[in-house]
Amino acid sequence: MNVGTPTIDSGLYSSRRMPPVTVADQQHFAWLARSFGRTDYLPLSPADLSALTETGEYVEKYPGTHLFREGEIARHAYIIEKGEVELYRTIGDLKRVVTRVGEGTVLGDIAMFQEEPYISSAKAITPVRAFRFDRDKLLPVLVKHPVVTLRWLVAGLSQLESTQRRVLRLMHRTVKEQVAEMLLDDADQRGEVHISQGALATLLGASRQTVNEALADLKEAGAAETGYRLIRVVDREALAEAAGH
Repeated sequence: MNVGTPTIDSGLYSSRRMPPVTVADQQHFAWLARSFGRTDYLPLSPADLSALTETGEYVEKYPGTHLFREGEIARHAYIIEKGEVELYRTIGDLKRVVTRVGEGTVLGDIAMFQEEPYISSAKAITPVRAFRFDRDKLLPVLVKHPVVTLRWLVAGLSQLESTQRRVLRLMHRTVKEQVAEMLLDDADQRGEVHISQGALATLLGASRQTVNEALADLKEAGAAETGYRLIRVVDREALAEAAGH
């Protein structure tokens, strides 16, 4: 990437080129350096960071537009700087939500490294800003910069471990306990989870009826309340009790 002329991607806010690099851009690059694995060891050198920022570009997406689509050959990976992205798969005429992810999440890297099709689609739910890595530019950097490679590996393993821990926490629980656990995990600073009840049911592999019943119980207990594509945490202690903590 030419760091002096970051571009805006198609389907985004504008097709014009952005202004030359600014202090804000430098802050974005510093954020990029902090986003790979643990930062308490093996810091990125100026040469590492310079090489990393040359492997791609920042892109911004409107809600409803895609970072990538299921079945496309993966030639890019993404790390989310801000915003929320929904991952979903299409089975026949049905759309199955896999998960929702936010800041710091790396998307598409496994498929990109293998140069295989993406196994899911990634759609912006809110305005999203992400750094898009180009496979052909990234691989030579990983060969020449072992610290970047190790930080990428640690970031990927950390993300995998987090997913495994979440799966283990949800195993062998009632739907009500699973719903409460997910709300505790996913609520933002305002205590809100922006998700429809149908999408929540898909994420849990449960029927919409059982999820609706669970939410009704949580609402009656004063732990949560629901709105249009929104669930709000009202009482975290009551929610934690419902989750079996």
